[in-house]
Amino acid sequence: NAWTLDHGKKWKHWMVQPEARYWFCDAMAGHFVAAHALGGQYNVGHIDMGSLNFLGTNLKNLKDHRYQGWYGGLGVAYGYSWILSRHFNIEAELGVGWIYTKFDTFECAGCGRRVNTGRSHNYVGPTKAAINLVYVF
Repeated sequence: NAWTLDHGKKWKHWMVQPEARYWFCDAMAGHFVAAHALGGQYNVGHIDMGSLNFLGTNLKNLKDHRYQGWYGGLGVAYGYSWILSRHFNIEAELGVGWIYTKFDTFECAGCGRRVNTGRSHNYVGPTKAAINLVYVF
C-alpha cells in the first residue's frame, strides 16, 4: 500500500490472485464458479484491532507486534455477472479456501527485536469477496 495510517503506522503488502472461471450460460454473463490461487508478502503491525479473533487468527496481537512473512493458498468461488450495457458488467463473487503463511514476529512496529523466526499458520475461511465493475472489450 502506498499510504500511511494514523501516527506513522503502515500496512504493507503485495498480493497476486489469478483465477479460472467456468460460466454456466454465456461467457461473461450469469452464474459462474471459479478456482483461484493466491500468494504474496506482508509487513504489518502496531495497529489496534481491539480483541478481534477471526477464524482462528488472533488480530489483537497486531497492537504490540509486527509480522513479516509470505503466504500462499488455494480457493473456490461462486459469482454472478449482470450485463449493464454492451461493454459494462457488474459482478458479485464470494470465495473460500486455505492459506498457509510463514512469518517472523518482532516486538514493535518499527524498531523491535525479532521475537520468533519461521513460525507458520494455516487459515481456512473466506479468501475472496468482490463487487467488480467489468469493461468487456
